[in-house]
Amino acid sequence: MTSNRNDGVDDGDAKDGVAKDGATNDRAILDAAAQTVLAVGMRRTTLAEVARRAGVSRPTVYRRWADVRTLTADLLTRELVALLPAEGTDGERALGIDRIVRTTAAARTHPLFRKILETDPELLITYVFDRLGASQHRILELLTSAIRQGQQDGTIRDGDPDELAAMVLLVIQSAVLSARIVADPLPPERLDAQLRALLESYLRLEE
Repeated sequence: MTSNRNDGVDDGDAKDGVAKDGATNDRAILDAAAQTVLAVGMRRTTLAEVARRAGVSRPTVYRRWADVRTLTADLLTRELVALLPAEGTDGERALGIDRIVRTTAAARTHPLFRKILETDPELLITYVFDRLGASQHRILELLTSAIRQGQQDGTIRDGDPDELAAMVLLVIQSAVLSARIVADPLPPERLDAQLRALLESYLRLEE
């Protein structure tokens, strides 16, 4: 998920009395985008409204993001990456699975993610059917590293770590995106339990 950004101070910001650097502007704009999406939904979010909430000029937003979709894609990446645990040194399988399940549950219940699923799920189609986004690449990196460590300490079965990580990503992505359609037979607490059991069975050493 990428954006067209231009670092530096914008004249429109300086006229408000406080010049902001590019990174500060980006944070303010992404925060404002989150507030706007949560308040009115994706379809009613505009770059002009985001600029107003962020306290910057509209050209500042337009030079960094071409439209609401690219802005929201970057916002979603920021929020999802923030949920990911720091890469640790302990590859023990049970601990790794627990972290995966907790992170998956956090993503599934994240207010912004839920709002996007409710108001504009089409935004996510590209990252389900066509290509990986930045957050998915980061997830794969963390999974591959954790699986490799688990194989080294003898708690995760043999296999190509990249392949195992890709399969785990498909499973947890489904547990986030499709949870609502099975909410009756598989409510959240049971979904977490079943996800844990599935990952445990998939990753444990063969006896």
